[in-house]
Amino acid sequence: MKVPFVDLHAQYLTIKQEIDGAIAEVIAESAYIRGRHVDAFEQAWARTLGVKRCVSCANEMDAIYIALRGLRVKTGDEVITSAHSWISTSEAITQAGGRVVFCDTDEETFTIDPNDIQRKITPATVGIIPVHLYGQPADMDAIMAIAKRHNLWIVEDCAQAHLARYKGRYVGTFGDAATFSFYPSKNLGAYGDAGCVVTNDDRLAEWMTTFARHGGKGDHVMEGINSRMDGLQAAILNAKLPYLPAWTEARRDVAACYDELLEDVGDVITPKIAPDRDHVYHLYVIRTENRDTLREYLTEAGVSTVLNYLKALPFYPAYAHLGHVPGHFPVASFNQSRVLSLPMYPEMTKEMITYIVERIGSFFQEPDSIAVKVIQFAECR
Repeated sequence: MKVPFVDLHAQYLTIKQEIDGAIAEVIAESAYIRGRHVDAFEQAWARTLGVKRCVSCANEMDAIYIALRGLRVKTGDEVITSAHSWISTSEAITQAGGRVVFCDTDEETFTIDPNDIQRKITPATVGIIPVHLYGQPADMDAIMAIAKRHNLWIVEDCAQAHLARYKGRYVGTFGDAATFSFYPSKNLGAYGDAGCVVTNDDRLAEWMTTFARHGGKGDHVMEGINSRMDGLQAAILNAKLPYLPAWTEARRDVAACYDELLEDVGDVITPKIAPDRDHVYHLYVIRTENRDTLREYLTEAGVSTVLNYLKALPFYPAYAHLGHVPGHFPVASFNQSRVLSLPMYPEMTKEMITYIVERIGSFFQEPDSIAVKVIQFAECR
């Protein structure tokens, strides 16, 4: 059996009529830049989350950059973010003129450690960008309390956390602003790059909208940038959005199957969910001391896996000038050689899941115990 890491074509086939119709409408109307499809998506996404404003843009890195410019980040300002994340978050801080300050992460959830945030605050600190990594919310109560105590703004990075909740409330609704990615493989993905910023601050939303559209089309009240969600991507997102809740539940079902079947297999540690958090499983990330050899074994068996992420951000050449060593981020350093992302997407079948688990059991030389689990698993579903 071949199991891809993600299968976007399988999803397309389930909603082919809606997607084809949406694309045909854009072509018929030549509504390629801005237009009604983009306006409709901005309104729908804001309504879904329960926020006042959604400013669409070309991608999520642009979204973070636009938000930081809107919050008036200037040279020398320090912005705190997670050491375990994708580089878009940190490079946007630098490009906006700020200085990246990395924080260590919680060992179980991979999200930013509030205790380390507190330790890293200096008189130059202006804001925090918590990343809701892999689809699990960060500890927003603790982070919000720190921000309030030190008069800091918060921009939530929700690239992997569409519809994730913290204490019953959607992520993206806690901070001064929040950013989302609609990259094709995201839980809500376009067919190209796309992103947005959401906020309840009307003044900030107006500034970001102007800045992202060349500083105001027609009047140019400032020098801005060109960052627009195109009509095709918006129409596709509009077609997909009604299905997102069901896809989210399907991801949770896949994760629950993995959790059950991988319990006590070798040294595998399955994802842990912190109290009061609803995980949406953009990624299903296990930890094992045998990561690299297990990955090679699964590849030979036709199972695609991904390393999210190969290194913690402070240890890439881009940040060598900061002079960090593993002891500065002990948890992120420890996890970086152990994390392995297994296939995760709503259309995965029970046969795919059991095949992956059987291969993992064989790797750890536990085929008999896995076989019993798979039989019980099949009988109870």
